[in-house]
Amino acid sequence: MKLAAVPFNRHPWHRSGMVQVIDNRSRKPGQGARGAPGRGPTTFTAFGLAAEAEPLPAGLYVVATPIGNLGDISLRALQTLAAADAVLAEDTRVTRTLLAHYGITTPLVSYHEHSNDAVRERMVHRLRDGQALALVSDAGTPLVSDPGYRLVEAAIAEGLRVVPLPGPSAALAALVVSGLPTDRFFFEGFLPSKSAARRTRLAELADIPGTLVLYEAPHRLAESLADAAAVLGPRAASVARELTKLYETVRRGTLTDLAEAYGAEPQPKGEIVLLIAPATAETREAETRATMEDKLRDAMRQHSVKDAAALVAGETGLPKRDVYARALALSRQARE
Repeated sequence: MKLAAVPFNRHPWHRSGMVQVIDNRSRKPGQGARGAPGRGPTTFTAFGLAAEAEPLPAGLYVVATPIGNLGDISLRALQTLAAADAVLAEDTRVTRTLLAHYGITTPLVSYHEHSNDAVRERMVHRLRDGQALALVSDAGTPLVSDPGYRLVEAAIAEGLRVVPLPGPSAALAALVVSGLPTDRFFFEGFLPSKSAARRTRLAELADIPGTLVLYEAPHRLAESLADAAAVLGPRAASVARELTKLYETVRRGTLTDLAEAYGAEPQPKGEIVLLIAPATAETREAETRATMEDKLRDAMRQHSVKDAAALVAGETGLPKRDVYARALALSRQARE
C-alpha cells in the first residue's frame, strides 16, 4: 500500500469510505488544521511519507490506540490525533511515544482517573469553545477499564459532539483467540484484590450465560485462577498475555489445570486477560460440588451432621445421600 503525500481528502481511502468524510464548513476563515487562527496544516507520517490532516469539527474524539504493536493504529486515528487541538492522555509519556512514532506534534494534556471536576470542566469549556479534543488511554479503547467515562458523560450532558474511533481492544483480541464461545460475553474488568471478595464476586458471575472476560494483574493471576477453580469448577478457560507484543502467549485449559500450572511457575509478566467459558450442565454440577464442602462446614457449626446434610442438599439440589456421606467424612476429619 502506497501513501502519497497529498491532502488527506484526496487519498484513495477517503474515496473508498475508509476515512470519514468531514464537513468543515463550520470552520472560520483563516483557521488552520486545529482551528487556531493562522495555524497551517498539520501532518502525520505513515509508510515513510507525510500526509496532511484535514481540520476536525469541534467535539470529543474517543480514539482507540494500539495495545502493543504500533502498526495496529488506523489511518483515521492518525488523522484525528494529528488534527486535534489537544490529545487528552492517561499517561502523557506513553502517548508521546506513539505520537512521535508517527510524527505527530499535537499538544498533550494529562487526563486520568485522578483528574478532578475542575480539570474536567476545563476540557468541557474547550469543547464549548469550538475545539476538537482527542481522548486516548495508555493502550486500547478508552473507557474500557480506563478513565474517560466522566468526561464523555459531561460532554453529552452539554450537548457536545462525541465521536468514537474504534480500534484495538485487549478484551476482544483475547476473546477471538480463546477458543471459547463468542456469541455472548460479559466484560467484568478487574476482580477484587482480596480472595474472599474475589470468590464472592465470582459466585455472582457464575450464572451469566456467556464467556467471562476479566483483566488481571500478573502477581494475582495464580491466586485468581485458584479462586475461580474453587468457585466455578473445571470450566474451560484461557489466559492471554502480552497480546500483539513480542512475547504474546495464549494458554488454554480448564481453570483447575491453569491454576495448577501458574501456581507452579514463576510470576508471569505483562498485561493479562483471563477468559472463562459459560457453565455447562457438567460444570454446573462440578461447581455445586466444589462449594458443597464449604456449605457443609458452615452448617455443621450450628447443626448436627444429619441436619446439616439435609440443609445443604436442599440448597444445592445434590442427592441427600451424597451430601450426607461427605458430611460424615468431614466430621471424621475434624475429630482426627
